[in-house]
Amino acid sequence: MFERTDIEQQLQKARNKKYQEVDILKQVAHILKEDQLKEDAIMARMKSPQKPTPRNQFNIDLLETNRIYHVDQIRDICINYRLRFLDSKYFKNEIPKEAVVIIKQIEKKHNITLRGFKIVAPSKMFKLENADDPLLFAPIGNGYFYLIHKWGNDLSPYRKAWAWSFKSFENLIFTTLLVSLFISALVPGGVFSPETSGIQFLLIFFFMFKSVAAIVLYYSFAKGKNFNKAIWNSKYFNA
Repeated sequence: MFERTDIEQQLQKARNKKYQEVDILKQVAHILKEDQLKEDAIMARMKSPQKPTPRNQFNIDLLETNRIYHVDQIRDICINYRLRFLDSKYFKNEIPKEAVVIIKQIEKKHNITLRGFKIVAPSKMFKLENADDPLLFAPIGNGYFYLIHKWGNDLSPYRKAWAWSFKSFENLIFTTLLVSLFISALVPGGVFSPETSGIQFLLIFFFMFKSVAAIVLYYSFAKGKNFNKAIWNSKYFNA
């Protein structure tokens, strides 16, 4: 005897009592436009230079403590994994949409406009100047930074071991000696003389060390490379 109730129709009737269809479209268009303007403003701030690094007036009670890091902790990670900690304006890859959405949420929650964004990432992800995988941070103040967003793939589990060689000059020499010793051990005995001797192995080792050292010097200095402790916050590719 009675027709079933269509909830969508009832919802439309309730809406139409207050708004005309044209008004609804105008409101949605206005909201979308405002939202796009906010996103454009965030991207503009990310690409603009911020000197000195500003202090964002976060509401401390609303911050997640597991996202707060001191610059010393960031520095140690960058040195151990050969990463850079630079202003977001140098980042040449695309900033993901999720990061912009999170920034808008934080700005609304804390009633602030975030500035001074910084990113932790490998050198190849930055547009570095000539000196002749990422974490997005915003400064809190007094050397502390707030982690906003992480994206991309995790670092290789071997990256720390690889980066260890470039932490300092001593590490580089030790690695060169170790590699030379390993290659020397692979050379079959009796190559240069019928009998294998300690003197022959020592000569092979010196030859290999010179060869490996030459390659390392070319890669490290001729190509403008530097040690991790010197580049972690440098905007130059050769300094």
